[in-house]
Amino acid sequence: MQKTATKIFIYSSIVFGIIGILVVVTGSGPDAPDSNISKILIRLLFATVFVILPSFALSIASKYLNDKS
Repeated sequence: MQKTATKIFIYSSIVFGIIGILVVVTGSGPDAPDSNISKILIRLLFATVFVILPSFALSIASKYLNDKS
């Protein structure tokens, strides 16, 4: 389980970085409203955060639980 959680963490971190770069590149500026693509990218960015955090927690927890067994 630790290997799977670690792989998910790595892949979602990479996707988070790519989407973050796209959010910065497609940003319309401080005084202009966000475009539809920016709104979608920001939602995807938040979704990757909700994948990164539990997978990181599972990876760390399974590491410590396996050491104590």
